[in-house]
Amino acid sequence: MESILRDIRADLRRSMNGVAAASMRAKGVDYRENFGVDIPRLRQIALRYTPDRALAEAMWKEDVRELKILATMLCPPDRFSKEDARRWVRGTAGQEIREQACKNLFQELPCAAELVEEWTGSRHEYIRATGYWLFARLCITRSGAAERMEIKALPERAVADLESESLLMCRSALHVLKFFGRISPANAENMMKRIAGFEHSGNPRKKEIFDLLSFEFG
Repeated sequence: MESILRDIRADLRRSMNGVAAASMRAKGVDYRENFGVDIPRLRQIALRYTPDRALAEAMWKEDVRELKILATMLCPPDRFSKEDARRWVRGTAGQEIREQACKNLFQELPCAAELVEEWTGSRHEYIRATGYWLFARLCITRSGAAERMEIKALPERAVADLESESLLMCRSALHVLKFFGRISPANAENMMKRIAGFEHSGNPRKKEIFDLLSFEFG
């Protein structure tokens, strides 16, 4: 495994983009190492290696942006349990890692719907946000999982997070509500009723949210 990790690091160094890495650091994206390699190139690198559970675990533990993303690409979903997902979600504090983990790994798990219900109810904002993004991914893939879920609590939680001072939570909640409303006209109506008070709010952000969702669902 050590030789494979050395090969991967060599690939990353050859693909390094110092300007992109510096830009990320300036925006607060902080890792021990960041090669600035873009996602399409990381996908090309991942194709060179056989998916392997132990390799993915070793990469995920590293505080290196590209290794964490590659871990989500090279971890076999059929070798990844619900407990593993609960452990990995604690490493999704950054939005890019969150999106990649949901897209490349979490959405492929048989327990994905259960994780959405569990994570969107978490008291930890970064875990709740991951639950929102995972739900959106299930909607995008049209797997049917989102439609079958018991998600009565999800819109209530997301609407509450629309009022969060955290920009991450507000954006994540807005994102998930768009997908929740697209499932059915009844969902869209339910959600618009919940935010009806935003329409004439003196808070500009609430008014903007109402206008965005109102435009989305007519």
